[in-house]
Amino acid sequence: MMQLFPESALVQLEFDKVRALLMEHCRSEYARHKAERLRVHTRLEYIELELRQSHEYKLVQQSGLYFPNDHVLNLSKELRLLGIPGGFLAGEQWLQVRRLADSIQQVFRWFDTERKIAYPGLYTVVKDTHYEKAIKTLIDEVLDETGTVKDSASEDLTRIRMSLYRKRGELSRMFEKILRRMKKDGFAADIEESFMNGRRVIAVFAEHKRQVKGILHGESDTRKTAFIEPEETTELNNDIFGLENDERKEVYRILRDLTARLSVYAPLLKVYHEIVGEYDFIRAKAKLGIDMDGNYPSLVDKAHVQLIKAYHPLLFLYNQKSGKKTIPVTVTLDEQQRILVISGPNAGGKTVTLKTVGLLQLMLQSGLLVPVSPDSTFGIFKKVMIHIGDTQSLEFELSTYSAHLQHMKYFMETANGRTLFFIDELGSGSDPNLGGAFAEVIMEELARKHAYGIVTTHYLNLKVMAGKVQGIINGAMAFDEQNLLPMYQLIIGKPGSSYTFAIAERIGLDKRLITRARQLVDEDHFNLDKLLNRTEQDLRQVEKKEKDLHRLLKENVRLKEEMTTVLDKERHRQQVELQKEQNRITEERIDQMKDLERKLKALVSEWKKAEDKSQVVKMINALLFQQKEKQVTEKHKVRFDEKYEVVGGDIKVGDRVRMQQNRQVGTVKEIRGKRAIVQLGMVPLTVELADLTVVKEKENTNA
Repeated sequence: MMQLFPESALVQLEFDKVRALLMEHCRSEYARHKAERLRVHTRLEYIELELRQSHEYKLVQQSGLYFPNDHVLNLSKELRLLGIPGGFLAGEQWLQVRRLADSIQQVFRWFDTERKIAYPGLYTVVKDTHYEKAIKTLIDEVLDETGTVKDSASEDLTRIRMSLYRKRGELSRMFEKILRRMKKDGFAADIEESFMNGRRVIAVFAEHKRQVKGILHGESDTRKTAFIEPEETTELNNDIFGLENDERKEVYRILRDLTARLSVYAPLLKVYHEIVGEYDFIRAKAKLGIDMDGNYPSLVDKAHVQLIKAYHPLLFLYNQKSGKKTIPVTVTLDEQQRILVISGPNAGGKTVTLKTVGLLQLMLQSGLLVPVSPDSTFGIFKKVMIHIGDTQSLEFELSTYSAHLQHMKYFMETANGRTLFFIDELGSGSDPNLGGAFAEVIMEELARKHAYGIVTTHYLNLKVMAGKVQGIINGAMAFDEQNLLPMYQLIIGKPGSSYTFAIAERIGLDKRLITRARQLVDEDHFNLDKLLNRTEQDLRQVEKKEKDLHRLLKENVRLKEEMTTVLDKERHRQQVELQKEQNRITEERIDQMKDLERKLKALVSEWKKAEDKSQVVKMINALLFQQKEKQVTEKHKVRFDEKYEVVGGDIKVGDRVRMQQNRQVGTVKEIRGKRAIVQLGMVPLTVELADLTVVKEKENTNA
């Protein structure tokens, strides 16, 4: 268990209030008892299991899954009786035991193969036990759903109840006959019949009671009605009374026998009872986590604090009810920066920040989900020490500062590398210079012991030493100087000003008094506080500009993504257009082939009819070669369009020209009247000038 100093540490950090909230969510005595005695642990394995179970149940709740722990079962007394030789449980008690066995059966059914993997923490609760179906079987053999012993529980009980059924039927018939006679004679009162001392009796007017033969069992308060058991039914009533007594004895024997037979399962049923209570406790932790917006952070088995966007849970709940916003705090304490010195104006949130870190650490080491970002990382501390507020002791006649020094003495003597300490207003209650000197010594010693902690102060020398002593860093609570309002934001790395003179000026204190106060303050002290004041304001301006820069960068990224999307859409559109063009060309070729097929069929038909076959052959050759020439011409045209463009104009020696007949391109070597010599590859050709057109290569041909 964690060591705490002083004994009131849990109360000072308000852990008792969190524990009370947890108890409100508990439904069973087992869970309430466990919540009331909630302990702060130091073993990583135990803490991780507790947190995982709470987190998994929270996921079950938020996902809308049903977990079978509806029944609130408090069976400690019954299970103790079951384990005692000669013990006896009644029918109603057995119904509760059966409900316990049924709940465990449902839990085992809930954990199918997939859920055992998905919720390993919850499954751990039942992993080392088993479901025993014989418990429900034995109970069902004896009791019905109302807790009444069945007629078939024993042969004797069957015989007794059959006899009772017959005797009661006979009594009822006899009684009705007598009652009709009494009513006819005018003896029966308005009530007519009742039961007295377990016997069926007739209500008669008191003045006629001596006229009715039977046993007088009593009279009404007014003495106007007498209750008489007729002598004709006395023997039947006696028989029924005897059978009922036999029935009670047999039922008792059967239940005692059932208790003896099931007593061997008393230890297992006790385990079942603890399992049901354990799931109720886990449910309560999950419910509290949902209320507080709690999460499951990372854990490391060493001294470490990394709280990201952490809230004080009680302040969060209070502000939630009031509709107010809670400002989160981010704090990191590690091996290089172990002690945080927080400065700033009063009521700025220094103590709340200190308590937030302390309370969340206690909650986490108790297995409770904590209101921080899941990216946070918590270490495990074995000792927590705290000094907050006025600790004056009347018992030992110690002054405030004496008590303060007593606590600091204990801190320095017992602190180690697994200690987390909290000191509110270190050095207060003494002369500023002397108290500041002692405070500096205390800080140096705690840093030397490698302890982790948070200290709040107004002393300037403590703010300065944070830059000189290894392991100590400064922090400041942000303050709106214009409106004199705290911002409840922790700024790490910079000391804070107390804003003493700024606050005095804003509230309208006489300037003459403020000037006099400034004169009385040491010049270096005043200049340093003024510098801290200015530094904090400049830092806030830098943070504002940094936020604006981040906003602009995000906007730039967004615009870039939009532009990429537009370009992708344009590329897609071009591909679609290209595909359409290719499809159009393909369709034209198909149409040409169909036309050729039609003409060939016509020529074949002509072939069959014609006497002069040679003429038809010429027509077929002309059709085929014309088609082939057309295809070749089209290919040349496509190839030409890709590489050349038409210029036109007069033809000169050296020009590149295209021949109209075959659409090939060559170079003019010589002009002879109306003809030109065109070099086409290695072959010179003589071509009419009218059949030539001047062309040039496109500029992007080789691009």
